[in-house]
Amino acid sequence: MTQVTEIVMPHVGGPEVLKVQQRDLPAPGPGQVRVRVEAAGVSFAEVQMLRGRYFAQPTFPFVPGYDLVGRIEAVGPGGSGGDGLAVGQRVAAMTRTGAWSQSVLLPATHLVPVPESVDAAEAVALVTNGVTAYQMVHRVARVAAGDTVLVHGAAGGVGTLLVRLALRAGARVIGTASPGKHDRVRELGASPLDYREPNLADRVRELAPDGVAAVFDHAAGPGLRESWRSLGRGGTLVVYGSASTLDDQGWRMTPYVQTIGRLLWWRALPNGRRTSFYGIRQDKNFDADLATVLELLRTGELKPAVAARLPLTDATRALRMLDDRAVVGKVVLVPA
Repeated sequence: MTQVTEIVMPHVGGPEVLKVQQRDLPAPGPGQVRVRVEAAGVSFAEVQMLRGRYFAQPTFPFVPGYDLVGRIEAVGPGGSGGDGLAVGQRVAAMTRTGAWSQSVLLPATHLVPVPESVDAAEAVALVTNGVTAYQMVHRVARVAAGDTVLVHGAAGGVGTLLVRLALRAGARVIGTASPGKHDRVRELGASPLDYREPNLADRVRELAPDGVAAVFDHAAGPGLRESWRSLGRGGTLVVYGSASTLDDQGWRMTPYVQTIGRLLWWRALPNGRRTSFYGIRQDKNFDADLATVLELLRTGELKPAVAARLPLTDATRALRMLDDRAVVGKVVLVPA
């Protein structure tokens, strides 16, 4: 047994309801490894989970934490062999829950090696966010040199990476954010717009008269129509979240059902534009794409924005920062 400190989300509420607890973690079983966490990501998914609004809502109480970077402490019986895993190896994993802990037990699958030379906080910022951005740019929208794309939430954890990857592909980027974050959006290399501006699509078309080749929309909700209107012929609208519906009431799946229905309707129209509702999956090139973005980090071609590095026991503060929409980039928890 190994005693660990972990964060528990006990029930619906605000960030203040999070609890710090200690528990005994057993030795890894067959096909498992125990990983000592170096850095764990904080994401908007946890904000939604705390409100009970996440589409794949875990049952309370649970330990949150969507992704991690750490080092293998122990390998269960039969867990090395074909998996090629060894004690001391540095790995990254998308856990969906459970990463806000000093150590975790994980299946010996979908663990991607992390270069020793990279920073753990920057690496964990690429596990879920980096793969999400990479797949949407390259596998869904297929952004090409000369394209103009629109990135909503361009100052966020995924948004900053979407901007950087689209620019790397040779595209021009328009990025929406609150006015206080416009200087940061400019520093990233994008042209900023206020996401709250009425008739946003008209402002987009002032910058891109023929419309944009792709829109990446993390919010859905009422602004989705403006995203659709911003597209040029042959363009792709990619929706990958429902941030604008956080305070909705009723069945948590209603916004997703409504959004997918609207996307399917628009897709059926004979106007040459496409729609996609993106959700990250570990069986869809995840390991290969994570290895790619980690290599881009190692070579300096992709550097994620880390907004804050906080102790694990400061998880309440970390979640409040995201809930207040006050950060640019990724918030990371660093266990002691």
